Amino acid sequence: MDQRGRLDLTPMLQTNPWQSYRQVATQTASPGQLVLMLYEGAIRFLERARQGFAADDPLEFNQTINNNVLRAQAIINELDFALDLQHGGELAVTLSRLYSYLDRRLHEANQHKNEAGIVEVVRRLTIFRDAWAEMLQQQNAAQPAACSLSAVG
Repeated sequence: MDQRGRLDLTPMLQTNPWQSYRQVATQTASPGQLVLMLYEGAIRFLERARQGFAADDPLEFNQTINNNVLRAQAIINELDFALDLQHGGELAVTLSRLYSYLDRRLHEANQHKNEAGIVEVVRRLTIFRDAWAEMLQQQNAAQPAACSLSAVG
């Protein structure tokens, strides 16, 4: 409400449609889709960080690299914290070690402004993302078959 008691629609009018879409997408996504979105987000931030190496202005160079690497690290740390180490077995432990390694590589790359570390992490995250996407596709392809078999039986 504004000062005159009228409904203030200004915040709703200023909402970015892309942000609204992403918010709805994350709220309605399955856990598997959320992991895929996190991989994609980390890769996107690291690609933006790599663009910073082309900046002529030292401030833009440092800010672009630093801010985007920190965002990617936050995503990687979230992926790590989400692992169930008690019930996830060897896979969860291995992923946790890999996430820790990726975080260290990004920290070093950010500290020394070394693009090679970022390139390595993008390459590894792309492998994770592609494998995760393939697993989701196979899982989705198997679900209709399972549903139709249960309907027959």
